[in-house]
Amino acid sequence: MPKMKTHSGAKKRFKLTAKGKVKARHAFTSHILEKKSPKKKRDKGNDFVLSDHDQPRVKTLLGAKKK
Repeated sequence: MPKMKTHSGAKKRFKLTAKGKVKARHAFTSHILEKKSPKKKRDKGNDFVLSDHDQPRVKTLLGAKKK
């Protein structure tokens, strides 16, 4: 059976932390920023950890080993 390839869209959007959690960017950060408050823009500038429900799907796309 051939090796599973890493999903190239996923590898650009997600990173794994040292403990195996998945980090991602917030949505709504690229345009139409005038109407958003400074607090909202500041908070969305930081990465966040995906929910436990979504992490297995992304890890499969990234080719992470299952534990």
